[in-house]
Amino acid sequence: MSADPWDRPTMDDLRRVLNEIGKSDSTHVRAAERLELSVPAELLTPRGNTVSVMTREISRFGIGLLHNGIVPLGEVTVRMASDTREFEYRVQLEWCRPCEGGMYISGGRFLSQTRKSG
Repeated sequence: MSADPWDRPTMDDLRRVLNEIGKSDSTHVRAAERLELSVPAELLTPRGNTVSVMTREISRFGIGLLHNGIVPLGEVTVRMASDTREFEYRVQLEWCRPCEGGMYISGGRFLSQTRKSG
C-alpha cells in the first residue's frame, strides 16, 4: 500500500479487500442487480476536497467505493472516466466503514448524473 494515506487504492488493494469481505451467505433483497466495477474515480466532498477512490460495484441505483481514509456522509460528487468519456454523478453517500488494511469501503445512492462528456 502507498505511504500517502490519501492515494488511490491499487487493484491489488481492491482484490485483497474483496477477498477479505467475501460473499455473504445471507439473502439480500435488492431492487437492482449489482455489477462488479473496478475503475479509478474521484470523490468530491461537500467541502471541496478531492479523494482518490476505486469503484467496487455499481447498480442502477447506487455505487460502492474503496478508499484510504474516512469520507463524510452526505451529498458528494463521483467522477469516473473511460478512454473516450467522462462521467460525473451526484451521490448521497449513506455509509462508510473501515475494512482490511486500514482502508474504508463506502456506498451511496445516485441522485443524478450531472455531466457526461466525450
